[in-house]
Amino acid sequence: MIKVGADAIAEKGWLAAYKWLILRRAAQFGILALFLLGPLAGVWIVKGNLTYSLTLGVLPLTDPYVTLQSLVTGHVPEKMGLIGAGIVLVFYFLVGGRSFCAWVCPINPVTDAAGWIRRRLNIRGGAQLSRATRYWILVTTLLVSVLTGSIAWEWINPVSMLHRGLFFGVGAGWMIVLAVFLFDIFVTKNGWCGRLCPVGAFYSLLGRWSQVRVSATKRTACNDCMDCFEVCPEPQVIKPGLKGGGVRGPVILAANCTNCGRCIDVCSKDVFNFGLRFNNPLENGAQATPQSAAGNK
Repeated sequence: MIKVGADAIAEKGWLAAYKWLILRRAAQFGILALFLLGPLAGVWIVKGNLTYSLTLGVLPLTDPYVTLQSLVTGHVPEKMGLIGAGIVLVFYFLVGGRSFCAWVCPINPVTDAAGWIRRRLNIRGGAQLSRATRYWILVTTLLVSVLTGSIAWEWINPVSMLHRGLFFGVGAGWMIVLAVFLFDIFVTKNGWCGRLCPVGAFYSLLGRWSQVRVSATKRTACNDCMDCFEVCPEPQVIKPGLKGGGVRGPVILAANCTNCGRCIDVCSKDVFNFGLRFNNPLENGAQATPQSAAGNK
């Protein structure tokens, strides 16, 4: 079996073929390290967790999804919590809502590892779950929050479970993380992040109009190797930009693109790069219209 990205490694070298993946792992583990420095080493750069944190005693950051659940229960967060949610909302509006999933979420390395094992074991097929399922789960968590008066998703949130496990050691929370790992290996490819996780669904709505986007700028150089589709956690987002056929511009406008950069890494022809959503010309030099880009969303 030919290794995915082998051509990119041969053309660009190993480091260039894994550049964005390495940067993502550095961001993910760096953020975890900042949270762990306080409890483990007494160095309190960041206090809290991904639900709410205070950096250097002045910068509040709040999960807007948790804030929304709190609001629908009738509980208005304190001023710092609302400010923190506003900061996060603005940030992900600019850089892409689902960038959280690829660059911050600590479950992402778990599901990526499951995907790697799935490829190594050559496991194909699996349960057919609609990608819309995550949106139904998102709505359900809000309804349950309304009915119970509590932040419902935190009962089973794997991110929170993983954080607690790192702080307090082995516990029931690790079983949920393990379940996510095994689900992605044996049940369906990219099953958790791509089909079930309401956090990703929420952030996709938040980043629907975000400015930073992956673009298939050199799509005419594509040799149809399919490596980008193989490594992309949301492969359905690639085709409109890559195969626009003069009807759609090269920018990937789909809300579920995670801006992970793996398509950039594994492409030996350097078809993809990061850019801005408005830099979306058609082959004839015209700008893609909202109508022509509608299929990307």
